[in-house]
Amino acid sequence: MIKLMQKQFKLLIMNIKPIKSAADYDLALARLEAIFDAPSNAMEGDEAEILVLLIEDYENQQYFIEAPDPIEAIKIRLEELNLRQTDLVGIIGGKSRVSELLSRKRKLTLEMIRNLAEKLKLPISALVKDYSLAA
Repeated sequence: MIKLMQKQFKLLIMNIKPIKSAADYDLALARLEAIFDAPSNAMEGDEAEILVLLIEDYENQQYFIEAPDPIEAIKIRLEELNLRQTDLVGIIGGKSRVSELLSRKRKLTLEMIRNLAEKLKLPISALVKDYSLAA
């Protein structure tokens, strides 16, 4: 009976460990790919969820990407939403004000930041970072 329980218990153990190297990372990706479509209520579904967290943590440590400055964040968001520069008229000022801001001749004001965050669904933290003006 004890041997049967040990055998059944071994089937329930996941082989998960921290990702400490590129080789560990590759193994984790390969395993995730193999079990990616597992049902979430199955043991392999649980394993997949844990692997995603480990892989994400490793990638954040190894492949850190700095957030864009506020002007680049606005331009990226405009592109994502298929908007043009003229769509910002009224949100942050007139046509010339929008042009000055996006060409880095003028800084964003607090009111502009609030309006952009609301209308473009950007986090305020992405808009309050300091950035350089054009010379």
